Amino acid sequence: MRINVANCVVLRDGKLQNFNMKKSTINFTVHLDKQNVPEKIFWDATEKPDPGLTETKSISIALWDHKEKNTLRIDLWSKDMPVDEMKRFYIDCIGGIAQSILSSTGDETMANETNALCERLVEHLKKESNT
Repeated sequence: MRINVANCVVLRDGKLQNFNMKKSTINFTVHLDKQNVPEKIFWDATEKPDPGLTETKSISIALWDHKEKNTLRIDLWSKDMPVDEMKRFYIDCIGGIAQSILSSTGDETMANETNALCERLVEHLKKESNT
């Protein structure tokens, strides 16, 4: 059995044969101190508008392991990232997840509930900054 999918052929054993498929690469470079704590984090991507390494203070990567049916996560931040920026970063990540839920599944309830959580967390940060 063969099923053609965008210049690929899926064979009976489930392996994907690649024929002229476009590829995109994202690279991260992490400079660690002697205790393996990130001091600097850089990233680059083949489709990034500006070529070369760009510094960032934090990355959060989630991968779905379809065999085990769970998520593998990589969360890194540089030791000089302020705590308030880290909190804002995670609120932005959650907001991005809400948008991804909507665009990938069409589930408005999950997306709205996730966005509502973001709104509550933003209010929490506002209260926290006023104290």
